[in-house]
Amino acid sequence: MADPLAALREEVSRLHRELPRNGLVSWTSGNLSARVPGAELMVIKPSGVAYEDLTPASMVVCDFDGTVVEGELAPSSDAATHGYVYRHLAVGGVAHTHSPYATAWAIAGTSVPCVMTAMADEFGGSIPVGPFTLIGDDTIGRGIVQTLDGHPSPAVLMRSHGVFTVGAGPRDAVKAAVMCEDAARTVLLARSLGVIQPLDPDDIDALHDRYQHVYGQR
Repeated sequence: MADPLAALREEVSRLHRELPRNGLVSWTSGNLSARVPGAELMVIKPSGVAYEDLTPASMVVCDFDGTVVEGELAPSSDAATHGYVYRHLAVGGVAHTHSPYATAWAIAGTSVPCVMTAMADEFGGSIPVGPFTLIGDDTIGRGIVQTLDGHPSPAVLMRSHGVFTVGAGPRDAVKAAVMCEDAARTVLLARSLGVIQPLDPDDIDALHDRYQHVYGQR
C-alpha cells in the first residue's frame, strides 16, 4: 500500500491549494479527504494547519471513525463526518468549504434552484439543504447521507454551516465545491434582477445525462 498511499497523500495535499485559490475557504477552515482504495481508510487534512503549510507528509491517514492510523498531526474535526459518508456512499472524495455565496443559502435554509443549464449539467437539479447539526461526531455525515439519498447532486448545503461535496475522487469533490459556489453566486445575482424560473424537469434530466455521459473526452 505504501506507494499508492504516498501518491494519495500528494494528491490530497496538492488539491487543498484549490480551495483558497477559488475563494472557498478562509484561514484554516475547510478540508478535503480521499478514500484509500481497498481499505476502510482515508487521507484527510490535519486540523488547524494553514493551507500554505500543507505537505504530503502532513496529511493524516485515519479510519472511518476518525482514529489516526498514520501521521503525527491531529486530523480535521470533520474526520468522523467524512468517514460516515465513505461508509454509506460509493464515493472516493469528500470536500468541505464555507464558501460565502453557498453558505449564505445554507444560512437562509434555502436550496439553490436549478435555473440554468450549468446547474442541470453538474447537479442534476437543485442543490439541496441538509439539517443543522453540531460538529464533532458523525452526525453531520448522517445528515449529508440522508439529504443526498436519491438526489443526483454531489453537493449539499448544511444549514447554518457550509458546503459538503462528494465525488468519484478528491478532484471531483473539489470541482463540485467550485461549481456549487459559482451556481450559488450566479443564481443569487439573477434573483436580485427579478423572478427566476426553474428549468423544466425533463430538460434538466436531458442536460444532466448529456453532461455526464457525452460531454468532454471519453
